[in-house]
Amino acid sequence: MDKSHSSQSYSMLPQRVVLAIMGTLAIAVSYTIRSSLPVALTEMVVPVNNTNNLGQQLRNSTIPRYNWTQSQQQWALSSFYIGYVLAHIPGGLIAEKIGGKWICSGGILFMAFFNGITPVAVECGGGLWALIVLRIMVGVGGGTTYPALSVMLAAWVPEKERGKIGTFVFGGGQIGCLLSFFFTGLILEHYAWDKVFYFWTIVAVFWFVLFTVLCYNDPESHPRIPEKELTYLKSELGQTKRNDDLPPTPWKSIIFNVPVIAMAICLIGHDWIFYIMSADLPKYLKDVLELKVKEIGLYSSMPFLLMWIVSLFSGFMSDYLVNRKLVTITQARKIFTTLGSVFPAIFLVAASYGGYNRPIVIFLFTIVMGFLGCFFSGVKVNALDLSPNYAGSLMAVTNGLAGMAGVVVLPIIGVLTPQSSLEQWRFVFWLTFVVTMLRTIIFLIFGSAEIQKFNNPRIESRNRITHVDRKSILSNKLIPR
Repeated sequence: MDKSHSSQSYSMLPQRVVLAIMGTLAIAVSYTIRSSLPVALTEMVVPVNNTNNLGQQLRNSTIPRYNWTQSQQQWALSSFYIGYVLAHIPGGLIAEKIGGKWICSGGILFMAFFNGITPVAVECGGGLWALIVLRIMVGVGGGTTYPALSVMLAAWVPEKERGKIGTFVFGGGQIGCLLSFFFTGLILEHYAWDKVFYFWTIVAVFWFVLFTVLCYNDPESHPRIPEKELTYLKSELGQTKRNDDLPPTPWKSIIFNVPVIAMAICLIGHDWIFYIMSADLPKYLKDVLELKVKEIGLYSSMPFLLMWIVSLFSGFMSDYLVNRKLVTITQARKIFTTLGSVFPAIFLVAASYGGYNRPIVIFLFTIVMGFLGCFFSGVKVNALDLSPNYAGSLMAVTNGLAGMAGVVVLPIIGVLTPQSSLEQWRFVFWLTFVVTMLRTIIFLIFGSAEIQKFNNPRIESRNRITHVDRKSILSNKLIPR
């Protein structure tokens, strides 16, 4: 055994499980900062259609509220995704070269800083423009999380564990939304809206300290990994190739690859409906159903709890079906992608026909998010299937393009819902239904989970061999120059 590794681990858990837990919390923390603004906005702006929160406004009279229009509020929400999209490709490229640890942790610390200074900047005269600029910066930090974690997962997680571990990690978004909506609602019930930003910043800094102490780029660089686990990972993944030994990213092959294009389109469609639920559900509950702020936090969080539970279950089911050879990996990805696409679109439209019946509408929204949980064992982990070597770049391209949905969709919603009426929202939901059906059909036809040739550009370019078995490619064993 390498003397740099300990035969005993300070943790009773396998180190890849520790990484999975901290990776889940990384995405959760990122989402708490991202998703707290939609709820905070309900108290930052003057109410549109109801007066339920006027008492709260009087209690917090020392903190200003703003007369921002629906369109302006949507721009404030969408500004995060401008920075989010811009950071994806640089974050993925750097993570592939130096490892994902510091890219992931540094990005979230970057988010925390700009989130923490937001109240001061807005209240000291910056107003809406200060909020928009700072949310762009917050998005830059958040845009590195998925690419960096994809690089780390590719180095740590064997193929047969990828469904459940990948789903568990990427399911951190639901945990983040759940915690963000619930606790932000509680904070707003008792304190002014500025405390929301300070609270989530402190949480992010605490996570940063834990992650940097506990997590490492790959098994070989971990000083406390047990010999048994290191041997197991070597047998499943092979000797991990150092990140800086990878050839340059084969961008042309990636961009023009049909399964990659199908994956990107599918992710864009998924994020379309997800951003509506994560960014606009609190506004819908306030403006259409006229709920109070504490109720908004509670009922906005419930759907994400179900989504998280379903995502974990679907991840285990996906691995079970694949390992029992009941379906291929490609078939599993398409089955769970379909479940996570078609049913959410149907129940989203149905919610608009629930009218003003609060229990029915909240129930239907919860079912929407529950089925969305199937998506994570579908196309969300597809980047790890298509190219373990370039998972960071692939996630950067596809998830970055998907983030464009936030840039485009939220301002469009602001234009389509100027009075935030039920009829205006119904039209938005029908539009979402059409988009969801189209992207599902595209993925069913063109999607794949087979490792693509660009995963090993030296093999592809030299064409010296006719067959490379799946485990050899997954082990990152590149043909020497």
